[in-house]
Amino acid sequence: MTGEDTPPRAVVPANVNEPDRIAFGLTFRQLGIVGGVGLAGSGLYRAFGHLLPPVAWIVAGVIVFAVAIVVALGRRDGLPLDVWLRHGFALAGSPRTFTPGAARASSVAAVAGKPSVPAPLRSPVTAVTPAGVLTSEGSDKVLIACGTTNIHLRTGGEQGALLDGFGRFLNGLTGPAQIVVAAQRHDLTVYAQAIVDHAPRLPHPALQAAADDYADFLLDLDAQRDPLRRQVLAVVTGEHAAEGAVRALAGLGVEAAAVDGPAVASALAHAVDPFSPPVAGPRAVPGAPITLRRTS
Repeated sequence: MTGEDTPPRAVVPANVNEPDRIAFGLTFRQLGIVGGVGLAGSGLYRAFGHLLPPVAWIVAGVIVFAVAIVVALGRRDGLPLDVWLRHGFALAGSPRTFTPGAARASSVAAVAGKPSVPAPLRSPVTAVTPAGVLTSEGSDKVLIACGTTNIHLRTGGEQGALLDGFGRFLNGLTGPAQIVVAAQRHDLTVYAQAIVDHAPRLPHPALQAAADDYADFLLDLDAQRDPLRRQVLAVVTGEHAAEGAVRALAGLGVEAAAVDGPAVASALAHAVDPFSPPVAGPRAVPGAPITLRRTS
């Protein structure tokens, strides 16, 4: 294998997102938990130490300190244990049902024996223009629909060039960005119907029969299997950054194009309800009046 065919290698530390260790191998958060519990326990002992014998204070201190150590050093579901517990308490006290709109004064009061009213669903996206620019958290963002490219079938030199180009794309970003990769169920009945519609136009009966067989195969595959398609969306901040991102991705051989308002609305709706089938046709952007009703 020549030097050009050698795949490039980059060493990425596994703890790149780990917080800094301040003292005794503990982070600032961990020191704050352990030190806060220690200071609180010391203050309680000084104020109320005469009320209990020393043995009781020692036993209680050991138990509380052990719990503090577990909370400071433990992890659950990839999160620090104190963060996981905080999210759990917040979830336990939050409403289970949300609905778009604002809370009404007449529906705030709880009625005995009746289910709780839904809480208002507040989306971070406050506006979507027909051109596809969405406003979220006070800044304009653009969604870019991206294709994929196979890097493993390239030579080492080509892989290095692609990685360098992707690095330039990341370094060229002027604001926060996000790359979302999602797997969605792919409806094959549309393709089967298109094949059936075009089969009579084929010049030979054998080709027509082969097309019909292929349409039946697609229908069987759709019914018996769960075909998936991969959707890749890049979210960049600013319209000018989106234009540069599209050019940079096109230079890597990746098909990329900024999506319009109806496509953005469809992507947001699917993110809220990913298990429902997609709605046929474009979606209206928020604030746009609907003047036509499609019937099938």
